Amino acid sequence: MADIDKTLPNIKRPEEEVAEVINLQEEETPKGPVEVTEDEEGATIDFDPNAMPLPEEGDHFANLNDLLPEDITDPIANRLEGDYREYKASRADWERAYTVGLDLLGFKYENRTEPFQGASGATHPVLAEAVTQFQALAYKELLPADGPVRTQTMGASNPQKEQQSQRVKDFMNYQLMDQMKEYEPEFDQMLFYLPLAGSTFKKVYYDDLLGRAVSKFVPADDLIVPYTATSLEDATSVCHVIKISENDLRKQQVNGFYSDIELNKPQDVVTNEVKKKELELEGLTKSQRVEPLYTVLEFHADLDLEGFEDVGKDGEPTGIKLPYIVTIEQGSRKVLSIRRNFAPNDPLKNKIQYFVHFKFLPGLGFYGLGLIHMIGGLSRTATAALRQLLDAGTLSNLPAGFKQRGVRVKDDAANIQPGEFKDVDTPGGNLKDAFVFLPYKEPSQTLLQLMGIVVQAGQRFASIADMQVGDGNQQAAVGTTVALLERGSRVMSAIHKRLYVSLKQEFKLLSNVFKTYLPPEYPYDVVGGQRNIKVTDFDDRVDILPVADPNIFSMSQRISLAQTELQLAMSNPQMHNLYMSYRKMYEALGVKDIDRILPPPPPNQPKDPAIEHIDAMAMKPFQAFPGQDHRAHVTAHLNFMASNFVRNNPSITAALEKNIMEHISLMAQEQVQIEFPQEFAMLPQMQQQAVQNPQVQQQLQQISQKIEARKAVLIADMTEEFMKEEKTITSQFDHDPLLKLKQREVDLKAMETERKQQEVDARINLDKAKMVQNREITDDKLEQNEDLAELRADTAIEKSLISADVKLTSDRMKAKDVKTLKGPKS
Repeated sequence: MADIDKTLPNIKRPEEEVAEVINLQEEETPKGPVEVTEDEEGATIDFDPNAMPLPEEGDHFANLNDLLPEDITDPIANRLEGDYREYKASRADWERAYTVGLDLLGFKYENRTEPFQGASGATHPVLAEAVTQFQALAYKELLPADGPVRTQTMGASNPQKEQQSQRVKDFMNYQLMDQMKEYEPEFDQMLFYLPLAGSTFKKVYYDDLLGRAVSKFVPADDLIVPYTATSLEDATSVCHVIKISENDLRKQQVNGFYSDIELNKPQDVVTNEVKKKELELEGLTKSQRVEPLYTVLEFHADLDLEGFEDVGKDGEPTGIKLPYIVTIEQGSRKVLSIRRNFAPNDPLKNKIQYFVHFKFLPGLGFYGLGLIHMIGGLSRTATAALRQLLDAGTLSNLPAGFKQRGVRVKDDAANIQPGEFKDVDTPGGNLKDAFVFLPYKEPSQTLLQLMGIVVQAGQRFASIADMQVGDGNQQAAVGTTVALLERGSRVMSAIHKRLYVSLKQEFKLLSNVFKTYLPPEYPYDVVGGQRNIKVTDFDDRVDILPVADPNIFSMSQRISLAQTELQLAMSNPQMHNLYMSYRKMYEALGVKDIDRILPPPPPNQPKDPAIEHIDAMAMKPFQAFPGQDHRAHVTAHLNFMASNFVRNNPSITAALEKNIMEHISLMAQEQVQIEFPQEFAMLPQMQQQAVQNPQVQQQLQQISQKIEARKAVLIADMTEEFMKEEKTITSQFDHDPLLKLKQREVDLKAMETERKQQEVDARINLDKAKMVQNREITDDKLEQNEDLAELRADTAIEKSLISADVKLTSDRMKAKDVKTLKGPKS
């Protein structure tokens, strides 16, 4: 027994094991206490009972709040809720300006009692008109009926990439327009908020309850960032304020998305001043039976979470904060969920972005500028001028004044309403002398002109004024038309490009959601068939873009550009494809079944020599094709060229000789393919490999040079044979001197005709150049006259305002002098 103990020192007797277990229950290791749990099968020893439990393997985005004690989560909730209040206070002026600016829409009529009862409360619709027209234009361009997504292949195109691109396009449009029911109405609503607030947001994520991707509209007042943030990418924290009912929150808790913890009762429905103002403009008032809502704060922030620290290569915490999504119920200040916000296979642990920022105009900081900020002052001025004009008309149509009764004026401190006469105690006299009308004036024409200038300035900024492009001058120069288009739409075009970039980013986030949550292959039904999409289709080989053109934002602009393009093509039809120009014009007009109105030109087909002779005489194009009997075509053309009619028409001869050269080139090409069959069989494979292999590229170049050299020799021999055959056929005409003289005379006449035609063409081109120059000079003069007219109008307005101030000052001085002369009242 002793020998066994010496040879196996690590084996302990049963009594020694029991004593050691008892000692472990009483002693503590350097890392903490040790717990022993006994069960039927034996004992479980835990050397670190205070360590954080880890989530299940493979569940990277698990709710870590279920694994953390409250002494860790409660301080996080208090700190983040305090950050929310601080972020919200830092943008109080922005909320105040936006709230006050909403009154300029004029949705609610104001019953005014100042300066008199029933004074006008109308609001000029310049802001509402600008917002409505922008929303209508952007909605039509960015969200067509077929879907807003188009795709393009990256790199060299091939049939596999084209099919993949088409699958991605069809599937994303199917999801957006058919499955994602909220996308279209919320996108429409977002385009109305955008020109008002200047900033709106979209949140793209996968909804577990719906089982699909969601792109949700988030108003600017519901997304709050720190004071120092300039963009979503560099914001240290982003807070999304979510209003949720008690029942929906309970669903999320039962589903496991939120921790099942006890919360306080929900608070009031509306706590945001912006929301209150929006509901007030809609005419909605809160009743006593409105169900209260929870306010959930969803923070996308960086945290150094205890128990889940970032660990370096040495296994020690680095102190680097990692991105998390922390959800807090504001009333209870309780954490509902903490989830990692970085990909499981990302070594850099970069933040996953869920939000897309849509900007109307780039602001000076994080938030964009809207029409409230840009033309809000003009809208207030136009509203004030409109109300003054209406009040002046009311006072002029319903005059008020004093009537005679005695000496003392009854209620002399009260305002005189239109159509009202006050009793005045004065001595008796004539009846007409018993009434004194207050000196109300007609509405001022100067004020009316000033209001018109203010309204035009607001419309010009918002690009809602009618663009008179080509009206009354259909022969306007192309450059002038394009310049007018650019001048009238530069602001809206820039806004449209910003929306295009944001929409592209939204589609990228959606494609990432599909790539993450779709099964390997997903079948879906569409009208008239069934489609399949693969997860591998959402890779870097396909670029996803909005279907809208970033440079065009309206149908009128598209039609004007298509009309200008057609005008250019018609000026020189030989250099342009008139069919495509007309087709683009029909597409700009939105015409359907274009092929029935504008049938496409038939494709070029091989023709016999007689048909080619007919086409040559009709000045129609024709060409040679591989596989034809090239020698028979050449002989037929040479025989036809020997006729007197063709010999007297150089244009027909040139067309036939061009076709003969095409046949010679194809004959040489076919002969080379017969002589070098192996080289031609290797060419396609070598062309694909030559892109990445310089050695193969050099071999390909050598083979190409060899083939081209042999082809050149064959063409030279065939051309020489062609010249001999041509001389043989035309030699019968060379022995007749009369025919030679006649031919010479015909050639001279043809040369003279061609010379005259060149002079006429040169004269026409010179006249066109002069017309273009004159139009440019006229356009410059018109622009100068417009500038001078605006300057004169501004000067006249300033003079009228100065005159009005001088007159008002003079009237006040006269009134003061009269009062001084009359002395104090008795």
